[in-house]
Amino acid sequence: MDCKQEFNLDKCNCTYEPCPRKGICCDCLRYHLRNRELPACFFPKDAERTYNRSFEYFVSLYNKGKI
Repeated sequence: MDCKQEFNLDKCNCTYEPCPRKGICCDCLRYHLRNRELPACFFPKDAERTYNRSFEYFVSLYNKGKI
C-alpha cells in the first residue's frame, strides 16, 4: 500500500511545524498512541494549538461537548 502523504497533508491540522510525521498517518498514530495521546486531527482547532494530545484532555473536551 502506498502512503498518501500529499493527500493527507491537505487534511492534517497539526500546527507542530518540525513534525517529521505530518501526512504519514500510520506513523503519527503509532507515535501518539505509544505516548498515550491522540493525533492533532482528533481535536478542534483551538484545542489542537495547546499541544495537549492526552487521552484525558480529549475526554474532558468530549464531556464539555466540544468534540
